[in-house]
Amino acid sequence: MKAIAKVRREPGVEIIQADEPQIRPGHVKIRLEAASVCGTDLHIYQWDPWSASRINPPRIIGHEFCGTIVEVGEGVENRHVGQFVSSESHIVCGHCRQCLSGQGHVCVNTRILGVDVDGGFAEFVVIPADNARPTDPSIPAHIAAFQDALGNAVHTVNAGPVRDRSILITGMGPIGLFAVTVCQALGAAKVITTEVSPYRMDLARKVGAEHVLNAKDADIEQQIEKLSPGGVDATLEMSGHPSQLSLAINQTRPGGRISLLGIYPQSIQSIDINKLIFKGIEMQGIVGRRIWETWDQMGELLKSGKLNLDPVITHKMHYTEFQKAMELMHEGKAGKVVFTFEK
Repeated sequence: MKAIAKVRREPGVEIIQADEPQIRPGHVKIRLEAASVCGTDLHIYQWDPWSASRINPPRIIGHEFCGTIVEVGEGVENRHVGQFVSSESHIVCGHCRQCLSGQGHVCVNTRILGVDVDGGFAEFVVIPADNARPTDPSIPAHIAAFQDALGNAVHTVNAGPVRDRSILITGMGPIGLFAVTVCQALGAAKVITTEVSPYRMDLARKVGAEHVLNAKDADIEQQIEKLSPGGVDATLEMSGHPSQLSLAINQTRPGGRISLLGIYPQSIQSIDINKLIFKGIEMQGIVGRRIWETWDQMGELLKSGKLNLDPVITHKMHYTEFQKAMELMHEGKAGKVVFTFEK
């Protein structure tokens, strides 16, 4: 079969001819229908310090995908041939303290599809049965493919109360854009967004954001104060930019919450910790999807028809056009890029 893989310890990925994966106990084999490109894939393509320290080539990449089960392994009882499924990229151990206490999303033994084990940018993939999440067949493949990323948004939004609250979302990358429509679907009273890219600001408007502010504006804080006097109830920080971390602390009301999903280029950041303390703000680190609570929430949202996701999908292309996809993402000229796998 053909697959997209990192084969050398240098920038770039390429299409290879790989052996079709064989079924194993506890696993299912999936024929791919669609996949989507994540920022992680771009990091691997560019071969930055993180990917160079984590990836051991050769490695088939890709962790956001969907398809149909064509074979089930020994011991699998809750999945069946012909079932439409989507991928959960985090393979958890099930026996560490976190897994046993309902915190599998922070399992200390997590392995990631397309990073630590072969992923799904291929015609077929074999993954643990639990990681193949049953998906309502009414959900189009081009949307079902990126539930892993959508789940990040659902997890971040649901980390605190949403209905009738004012929410500030900083950063309009794909997950920030997803968060806009999730907040609206869950009944937020007001959603305010910040972004610096005109391209992404336009996508935010297409998703339905009413208040799209330029994070570079000198009076950005005054604009937010005017829209939400006294501060917003919650800030979802998805930009990974230090300026937005300070903005979050300044513009979240006393007693509100800040949920952090964005990853920062520099791990050590300076913040006004006393302001955070005296305002009584709850600051949360968000990673992955709560296993399996987030998936249940996401399934209900998708079936409700309330999510406006299509504007985020800016490009659909055959997986053999991966080079174009990487260039578009690198240039910041894409939202979500979806691959198809038809012959």
